[in-house]
Amino acid sequence: MIDKPSDNEQEYFLRKELDRIKALREEHREQQAEQERARLKELHFMHCAKCGQKMTPTSLGGVEIELCPDCGGIYLDAGELDKIVDDKKRGPFSNALGSFRKLWKD
Repeated sequence: MIDKPSDNEQEYFLRKELDRIKALREEHREQQAEQERARLKELHFMHCAKCGQKMTPTSLGGVEIELCPDCGGIYLDAGELDKIVDDKKRGPFSNALGSFRKLWKD
């Protein structure tokens, strides 16, 4: 003879199933968010914020910066401005400034 499951037993398995569904939904949301971040990175990585053109890496006083060939915009990564300013305090900044002026005129 098969015993009928108690209400507590049914409630337990229902909770387990709901928890599993909730975890699957959360995992799906995280996967979608990661895919969206990757899509946006691919769409915007190394593009000028002003005009949208592809930026080119250029060396400026030993620091690699990104330069937009279309509008002349310059992008500095975190800490790069500090390196350029520190070089100014030590003296060789004049070489970097000359390189910068040359890039700007081209």
